[in-house]
Amino acid sequence: MRIFGKFLMGLMLVLAVACSRTPERGGYRPAPGPGANPQLGDSAPHSWDGRGPYGQQVHGIDVSRWQGDIDWDRVRGAGISFAFIKATEGADHYDPSFQRYWRETAAARIPRGAYHYFYFCRSGAEQAAWFIRQVPREIGSLPPVIDLEWTNSQTCPYRPPAQDIKRQASIFMDIVGRYYGQRPIIYTTVDFYRDNRLGDMQAEFWLRSVANHPSVPYPGQRWAFWQYTGTGIVPGIRGDTDLNAFAGTRADWVRWLQARLTR
Repeated sequence: MRIFGKFLMGLMLVLAVACSRTPERGGYRPAPGPGANPQLGDSAPHSWDGRGPYGQQVHGIDVSRWQGDIDWDRVRGAGISFAFIKATEGADHYDPSFQRYWRETAAARIPRGAYHYFYFCRSGAEQAAWFIRQVPREIGSLPPVIDLEWTNSQTCPYRPPAQDIKRQASIFMDIVGRYYGQRPIIYTTVDFYRDNRLGDMQAEFWLRSVANHPSVPYPGQRWAFWQYTGTGIVPGIRGDTDLNAFAGTRADWVRWLQARLTR
């Protein structure tokens, strides 16, 4: 707990400094409309009607090997407050950039977590064991994430019934949650959420919605994170990047971290 306390105090200081910076220095200052964070952009921006993501105070990214070399100091300076990194897929695949990104985000003092792309041809227990084998249990990490979406895999075209998907996903979440001390977040897409009635699963949600506020395609569903574009532009990253918003204010973000960081 003493080590965790020191880490958390340091992280809170970083967040406080970042929040106090002016846009010219690379920090985040909320403003109405698309200019909420002047250093972030979108190569194919959506014309948001009403409740778009730009008024949200806390933004982050999710990345995989396809982002290539990343200048994480520039990423943090641009106002990015968190990163989710692809770690594993199924029960035998890992992202070759995961370990490097994991070290580099820690060095840049960006809160980060790992996500697992769920595979329908392996059991939840097998996939949990593989994830645990690849992802360190590290104090100060964000909760693990299970990515639940339909795939176009040629090696596994199987689409199980909803009850089987939720049962195996719950097994994964129970095992992984016990190991890391934090129940995993569920990432999902509109069609997968609807087809499998995921709203009755016990978890925080990270929802993909690139054309509407999540309240439209996911009526009544509470969420912690919103993936609002796959064509984001972030200083320090070449090419398009997924951009995400946290559901609350900066103060809410600090409280969420205090409750959900791995101890």
